[in-house]
Amino acid sequence: MSKIKVLVVDDSAVIRKLLSTIIDSQSDMEVVGTASDPYIAREKIKQLSPDVITLDIEMPRMDGITFLRNLMRLRPMPVIMISTLTQAGADITLESLKIGAFDFVAKPRENLGKGIVDYQDEIAEKIRAAFQVNINELERRSKAAKVETAVARKSVSGYAPRSNQIIAIGASTGGTEAIKDVLIGLPENCPPIVIAQHIPPNFSTSYAQRLDSTCSMSVHEAESGQKLLPGNVYIAPGDQHLAVRKGASGLVTALLDTERVNRHKPSVEVLFDSITNLGLKNTVGVLLTGMGADGSHALLRMKELGCHTIIQDQATSVVWGMPGVAHSVGAHCEMKPLGGISRCLLDLTNRHSDQSSISSSA
Repeated sequence: MSKIKVLVVDDSAVIRKLLSTIIDSQSDMEVVGTASDPYIAREKIKQLSPDVITLDIEMPRMDGITFLRNLMRLRPMPVIMISTLTQAGADITLESLKIGAFDFVAKPRENLGKGIVDYQDEIAEKIRAAFQVNINELERRSKAAKVETAVARKSVSGYAPRSNQIIAIGASTGGTEAIKDVLIGLPENCPPIVIAQHIPPNFSTSYAQRLDSTCSMSVHEAESGQKLLPGNVYIAPGDQHLAVRKGASGLVTALLDTERVNRHKPSVEVLFDSITNLGLKNTVGVLLTGMGADGSHALLRMKELGCHTIIQDQATSVVWGMPGVAHSVGAHCEMKPLGGISRCLLDLTNRHSDQSSISSSA
């Protein structure tokens, strides 16, 4: 079986060497070339036809974002961004995901120490997933980013949200943009939404701010003890699990600084199981694009409790891992394309019996 061909693009010779060593240590992949800047990378792509590219965001002569835009326009392929885990790095990385990058990993330190095994595993896992990516969805996202036509819905005529419902959403790879697409279709009086997206610290802060500036609902990086209120979205911080608890005056958020679950923190499973443990049958559970299986079996437990559960379909998922596993175990009540999930949520949370009356209004 042929190996996955990887091109490493980074201006640091040390980082190029470290990434090459990590990738070449895997039996199913190889570094076919390296490049110190995007101009050299452009020629190497023509010569070597790599399957996956790792791309440094900050480089001389042409930055990684500009190169990514050109690449997605001329020769779309899966790109894994190499990002610094800083506030500035988070902003640029989230922009790269918006314009078509597959995913990102932290820029490696020259001496990873005991963390080298975890770092190797993360890079290898993401390269394998990138090799299987739904490139059509990355292309769609890249083209949509150029147009920027989507406008958040402020209100929906005929929509009267139920007062005793919440929405719980889980996602991983491809999820930052998928969640935005769902939220932008929901009005400012929507029931409260809790979200577990696999994301590092700092990134979740920037991500919540970006969503808050885009959506009609108010979006927060969750803090412990926040009351779940209509019109508000609560996103798990990048280094803690998010759960729902019962407070004195209603449902509240809880942050758990406990061990990783399914190798993730935050974990979708922790969020979904907190819903099940409270017996919140009126919750709507949604599992979007992502690698692995985190949250898939927890979604099944929500369904068995009596919750209505939705998974994103394969055609619109960047990676049909988590929703694919959920599908295989029958965890879903419905499977929807990404563009139809907002409408489905409106139907499920509207207390009016005639759901066909829902229509958009300014």
